Amino acid sequence: MGNEQSGGVNSKSNHTNQANGKQTTHQGQLDKDKNKGNGKNRFFVGGRKKEGKSKTNGQSSGLGMEGANYHKYPVTNDYRISRKVLGVGINGKVVECEHRRSGEKYALKVLRDVPKARREVDLHSAASGHSHVVKVVDVYENTYNDVQCLLVVMESMKGGELFTRIQQRGQQAFTEREGASIMYDICSAVQHLHRQNIAHRDIKPENLLYTDENENASLKLTDFGFAKKTDESDPNGLATACFTPYYCAPEVLGAEKYDKSCDLWSIGVVMYILLCGYPPFYSAHGQPMSPGMKAKIRTGQYTFPSPEWDCVSEAAKDLIRKLLKTDPSQRYTIQQTMEHKWITHYKKVPDTPLFTTGILNEQKEHWGEMQEEMEKNLASMRVVNENVQIKNLAESNNRLLQKRKQQQLKPADVITEASMEVERSDEMDT
Repeated sequence: MGNEQSGGVNSKSNHTNQANGKQTTHQGQLDKDKNKGNGKNRFFVGGRKKEGKSKTNGQSSGLGMEGANYHKYPVTNDYRISRKVLGVGINGKVVECEHRRSGEKYALKVLRDVPKARREVDLHSAASGHSHVVKVVDVYENTYNDVQCLLVVMESMKGGELFTRIQQRGQQAFTEREGASIMYDICSAVQHLHRQNIAHRDIKPENLLYTDENENASLKLTDFGFAKKTDESDPNGLATACFTPYYCAPEVLGAEKYDKSCDLWSIGVVMYILLCGYPPFYSAHGQPMSPGMKAKIRTGQYTFPSPEWDCVSEAAKDLIRKLLKTDPSQRYTIQQTMEHKWITHYKKVPDTPLFTTGILNEQKEHWGEMQEEMEKNLASMRVVNENVQIKNLAESNNRLLQKRKQQQLKPADVITEASMEVERSDEMDT
């Protein structure tokens, strides 16, 4: 699954707190030399061969293309590593760690040191200065079980995933105004990325996490495993199809190149689910990505079914239509999205109760199953030319939609015990 649990700032305007957080981290780095002598560990060995001795006082000995500082000494000099697994990202496992001096808990992501992982670390570091992007605290180059690794220390997101949070509301209805506020946060994070010519390419609910369980916790974007730098001279310069099926744009499914606009399509899909509890595109074969479903995405075949959408404002539907345009040149940019009245005036959006909470809970067990299936389809796909017959919602044999009316749920799976390991995923620099 793409659930990368990566602490944090609250509210929409805590850039000052972000700056203070960086200052605190830097101060902690100044004390790291005190731990250098007692940080021996048989698992993590600092530095690469031929790099010489690691520098002291927490100074980095390498600089990534986007400003990520790579420490050469062992991560265990600064952090105690736990076996508690917080989540699994696209390129690696995430475990809990604790800063030796401050006692602060963080998330540690372990990546095999390949170009793709370097790109993820560099782009995430470049984007992490925003209040709605998970912050990168430290990065280490270490050897783990004789494998060269990158170890990324991030703020720990203790509040869980976006949709899990909504499911846990119980009988408390989720409102359209709350949905608008959430979309404002997501869009502001994407706007920050796009201003730096970074395309995330894997925006989905599992990659949207809360800092903590408090009501005013901040929602943040994480997992830059598919992120890529866009070239201003070639705005359509992204050609590698990396995605999660339900949230991928039409151009990603075909042979044509695509750019930052694929993130806007994903935003539209997330917004759609947020306002009703189910995705706009579904397979008639009970599969996460059938040929028919790909064709529907390519041609933009979706509706606003009754009764779930009867109470949703026309402004919200208008924005979804503009985000789910199949032609990238006609699709809203992130700037246009931020200027749309449903986003700009999110505090004035109707406080109408929606069906979202109930539907998400009715399909809770099956939704998790679908997420697991979707992760198996993270590969390049091409559209199959075929005639598509759209079935009425009531006639569809899609398991996800059938589960909407079922009330009985199975207990959710939980991680009871796990050990940290390095993900030996595809090393291709895609």
